[in-house]
Amino acid sequence: MKGLKSHQRNDEKEVEILDFNDKDRRSHRKEPKKRGRNKEYAIVTYVFLTLFICMTAYLIYFMQVKSDDFINNSYNARLATLADQTIRGDILANDGTILAKTQVDEQLNETRYYPYGRVFAHAVGYSVNGMAGAELDANYNLLRSNSFILTRIANEIAGHKNQGDDVVTTLDVSLQQTCYDALGSYEGAIICIEPSTGKILAMVSKPDYDPNTIAQNWDTYVSEDSDSTALLNRATQGLYAPGSTFKIFTLLSYLHQNSQASDFYYDCNGTYTYEGYSMHCYNGKAHGSENLMDAFGNSCNCAFSQIGLELDISGYNKLCNQLLFNQSLSTALKNTAVSRMSLSKDSSKSLIMQTAIGQGETMVSPLHMAMVASAIANQGELMEPYIIDHTQNDGGTIVKQFDPVSAGALMSKADAQTLQQFMRYVVTNGTGSLLNSDTYTAYGKTGTAEFSSNKNQDHSWFVGYAQDANGRQIAVAVVMESVASGGSYAVPATKTIFDHYFAAY
Repeated sequence: MKGLKSHQRNDEKEVEILDFNDKDRRSHRKEPKKRGRNKEYAIVTYVFLTLFICMTAYLIYFMQVKSDDFINNSYNARLATLADQTIRGDILANDGTILAKTQVDEQLNETRYYPYGRVFAHAVGYSVNGMAGAELDANYNLLRSNSFILTRIANEIAGHKNQGDDVVTTLDVSLQQTCYDALGSYEGAIICIEPSTGKILAMVSKPDYDPNTIAQNWDTYVSEDSDSTALLNRATQGLYAPGSTFKIFTLLSYLHQNSQASDFYYDCNGTYTYEGYSMHCYNGKAHGSENLMDAFGNSCNCAFSQIGLELDISGYNKLCNQLLFNQSLSTALKNTAVSRMSLSKDSSKSLIMQTAIGQGETMVSPLHMAMVASAIANQGELMEPYIIDHTQNDGGTIVKQFDPVSAGALMSKADAQTLQQFMRYVVTNGTGSLLNSDTYTAYGKTGTAEFSSNKNQDHSWFVGYAQDANGRQIAVAVVMESVASGGSYAVPATKTIFDHYFAAY
């Protein structure tokens, strides 16, 4: 019995040991599951933490950058409330000259007054029956007041409106008047940009309107029977065939695709025919033996038609897209047109030839072309065009400063410098020779855009820039409708602008 008990105790100990080992093994089997769950919890935690950080960052970005755009939306009811509480602020030129102000009579009736009338019509815009121009771009700024706090408190107690903040633009009164006069009685547009900053110095569009009487004449402008496009800002919303100014893009694409471009040679007899389709130089002029520089300076349609046929269409499209075609423009301005250029491998040879010289289906806005000229002048870097410099309260204290913003490199510095050489040759030896001056150095490209069989109804273009010995620069795009060649109309208008700008500064 004693031996049996001893054996039983040993068996019990063995069972206890086995039980302990089984528990130990089970505990080891469970540990990986716990670590797996912890990893899953960590992943979920990090995902939600990342989302929280992103949402916080976007909220900060929205409040600091985008909130004004949403508030300034014409559908925002908050603006109507602000208008009931605030007298709309003034719009000023870059030297403080008043371009728009609200006059209040003894009965507290408010009237928006534009001292320069038609001269600044599209640049400054209007604020009745909708909005346009700077009135639209700066609507929210004009309707909020940062007057001295005690003044605002006193007005609220008395039930009076506060004075809205003033908006100081980048516009130059003297230059604007010069551009307006240079366009004369012709329809079209002129826009001037400071390349180093993107400041819009002048912007003119014709036909125009008198913003002081736009409310009375509104039905005339919007009537279905009216063919007037006076409300359209051709500088930013107009789309035109670019004519030979587009050879800037064709030239650059050719230089990118051909390492032997310096060996280019063409003998122009005034007509180039390919597969039964013929292209002609302006007025059938034969330019004779030309290298690439000559062909660009002479604006030779025949040479550039052949160049177009030699291009890889995919690369051509890619370069044009890089230079702002088929996309919204990088600018603080609202309601800007999108320039169009699109070829495909299935495009006809005739369409390719037309496109290469700025005809066909290609359409551009003057703003776009001025931006390209500005980037070339600025060694390839594009500064976003803007028209509002700062806002200030009725005491003159700056409330918000709008600094220049870079849109990045539109092209390489080397490309910009190459185009500068070609565009300079246009002035020294080509179709823009009228712009030769001892006061400044001009660069550019003329253009004649055909849209009718009548040669007297072509659009006249000039796109380029000028600089003086002190480094001051101004980039321009000039288009004059239904006239003749670029050299005959747009170039003289550009000369007037350049002469005035560098004489005045």
